[in-house]
Amino acid sequence: MLAAVVAHGAWSSRRNAPRQASPEPDGESRTAEQQDPVMGDEPDHLSQPIAVATATRRLAMDSLIDVIATVALDGPNLQVSGEAAIAAMPSTRRAGTKPFAIEGYNLSTQMWEAPVAGQRYGGFQAGVQLANRSGALNEIEYSEFVVKTQAFADAINATPEFPEMLEEVARARELDQFASAHDAQLGFTIRARNASWSPGYVQQNAARLGFVAGVIPGRMVLPSSQEGMAPVLVLGFDTQAALAEDPAQSAIRDVSLHLDVAQVDRGENPFVRMREVATALAETMDGVVTDDHGQLLTAQAMDVIGAELQSLYDTLEQRDLAAGSMLARRLFA
Repeated sequence: MLAAVVAHGAWSSRRNAPRQASPEPDGESRTAEQQDPVMGDEPDHLSQPIAVATATRRLAMDSLIDVIATVALDGPNLQVSGEAAIAAMPSTRRAGTKPFAIEGYNLSTQMWEAPVAGQRYGGFQAGVQLANRSGALNEIEYSEFVVKTQAFADAINATPEFPEMLEEVARARELDQFASAHDAQLGFTIRARNASWSPGYVQQNAARLGFVAGVIPGRMVLPSSQEGMAPVLVLGFDTQAALAEDPAQSAIRDVSLHLDVAQVDRGENPFVRMREVATALAETMDGVVTDDHGQLLTAQAMDVIGAELQSLYDTLEQRDLAAGSMLARRLFA
């Protein structure tokens, strides 16, 4: 009887322990660069959203989502060196919560670009984004944009010309209303049926589906087919479990799968891949797929979501804000 009790205790302990990653066959160990979402809305120091993969250059301002002020040079020279322009740039690249930028007209390439040392510029333009996920550009942010642009113009002996504030603020509100009504971020949850999972077990199964480690512990990403673009999907689990002294003993009972619709090109078939990944993980790890509220997601429910997404893609394209485009990535950031 004593032996039976001990055996039963050992069996129960093994059954309730988190599932562990299996050893990879020789020669099949997996290594991957860390990668995280690349967002179009670049912070001052180009930090958190930028991935290990090379980020694409931010395109020229666009009046569709930017307020643009012209900065005309004064005096007989009518050109400014890149060094002088860089020295005159404001210390931050934001006006309130909105990205702020200055671009110069390169006399050699005849293209607008962020000022570069060793180049000469025949004019400048300053811009501030009309809206992002923080909301619409307001009067205070517009005023900060004016102050920053005027200081830059004074430093290079130039004269700025600004659009009318009330008109631009009204335009910002309209754009923000459109963006708020068409901003879709989808989330699935894969929950364990019985035994919990260790971080290594989750990572191993996700890696087999193409995911690589993200910068933040507990996050993995499915990279885009285009270098420097936002990942197609993001998989997340408990950060504390990932950082535990002995991750093998950490018990994870659910993982999330996230799709930021506006950030990913339609051609990547992100929702189809999201369904496939969720189904594969659930089958492999003995789990079920639910929504954020714990309700089981049926194939019929996913079909409805997929149809609604196609309509959303069409609407964004009609507005020249196609999902995955630089303008969409900046607006929905």
